Amino acid sequence: MKKLVAILGAGESGVGAAILAQKVGYDVFVSDMGKVKEKYKEVLSNYNIDFEEEKHTSEKILGAELVVKSPGIPDTAPLIVALKEKGIPVISEIEFGGRYSSAKTICITGSNGKTTTTLLTYHILKNAGINVGLAGNVGKSFAWQVAEEEHDVYVIELSSFQLDGMYDFRADVAVLMNITPDHLDRYGYDMQNYIDSKFRILQNQTNNDYFIYCDDDEVIKNELSKREIKPVQIPFGLGMASEPGAGVHENRIIINFHQNQFSMSILDLSLQGKHNTYNSMAAGIASMVFEIRNEQLRESMSDFTGVEHRLERFLKVHGIEFINDSKATNVNSSWYALESVHKPIVWIAGGVDKGNDYSMLQGLVNNKVKAIVCLGKNNAKLHEAFGDLVADIVDASSMEEAVKAAYYLARNGDSVLLSPACASFDLFENYEDRGNQFKKQVRNL
Repeated sequence: MKKLVAILGAGESGVGAAILAQKVGYDVFVSDMGKVKEKYKEVLSNYNIDFEEEKHTSEKILGAELVVKSPGIPDTAPLIVALKEKGIPVISEIEFGGRYSSAKTICITGSNGKTTTTLLTYHILKNAGINVGLAGNVGKSFAWQVAEEEHDVYVIELSSFQLDGMYDFRADVAVLMNITPDHLDRYGYDMQNYIDSKFRILQNQTNNDYFIYCDDDEVIKNELSKREIKPVQIPFGLGMASEPGAGVHENRIIINFHQNQFSMSILDLSLQGKHNTYNSMAAGIASMVFEIRNEQLRESMSDFTGVEHRLERFLKVHGIEFINDSKATNVNSSWYALESVHKPIVWIAGGVDKGNDYSMLQGLVNNKVKAIVCLGKNNAKLHEAFGDLVADIVDASSMEEAVKAAYYLARNGDSVLLSPACASFDLFENYEDRGNQFKKQVRNL
């Protein structure tokens, strides 16, 4: 009799895990507490995979040999607690996919910048002719690709939630962009728990692997002093480049790796701004590990087009620039956004607060922000943090209301910046839905 794998969550990662599990010989049962999207229902039906929606049949799930869960389901959920009490392993889709793949992996995590760095690294490798897959929080399900279109290399963006469900997986190249407070509601409001989660990206690495990290990040540097690090360490920062490592000198990024030096003017990078200098250095180092030629690297770093919903300069309406930074779901992301805009700002912020401390934004808000539109069901913390700094703070209960209010408050030459610093799921499906609604309402002005 075949052994049963239960998949919790029927989104991209869950359906991909189900397809791989069926391919390697398991009986498969997919269960989702929400409604399953039509496109995934169709896939599951085409593969004759048993699934349910809007419930979890716990008797069946508790009979599984292995459970693959969506990263959105917390470990404190009663079903997960019951599974662990029974000794049934609960893992992430990335962990499951990794058991059936011999491809090399570049795994990228961090509180901010990971999506841009992941997409830029993928862009560089793809342009260089490498058979590369894009997976994790972006691209297609890793497990699905392992099942149906195995690549030689995968570039994988990993959230802390995905890392929490990974045990035997090993990254050939691990990239840690930064660590700032985020998702603390999932980590008992204890920053060390969140730090430990991010550092799981190093687990199982050997001295033949690589660890690329931001040397300007105090949290990372402090943590490194406490840990034994086996892989080759390659730091990057805005100071002089180490050997190996990356840095900035006379407005040029310099990357040193294995007797090879790469140099490029920061003005020629397609991604501008200090935060993007970090992203470009990290992607550049990761690519050089795979022996990408300097000319190929330079070309890809100058023609990359960026990420939708991340500081996306969208439209000008009567001289007012509208910027979509819906992907800014934490305070540090919004800090970068506010820092990179050089005109008076009407800032649209708010959503589901994940234990945010807004104090780091107060200097920037005081200097740059003329008005705030709060977009969320509970905006008390935003009013408390910035009420004394900004003359106009208004509340909006929909994106239409928020965009109209911002337009009314802005003048020719100003910027309206959607950079919420919060999660989106009080009023929107996800940050993409929030960003798309913003763009739709701007077009309607």
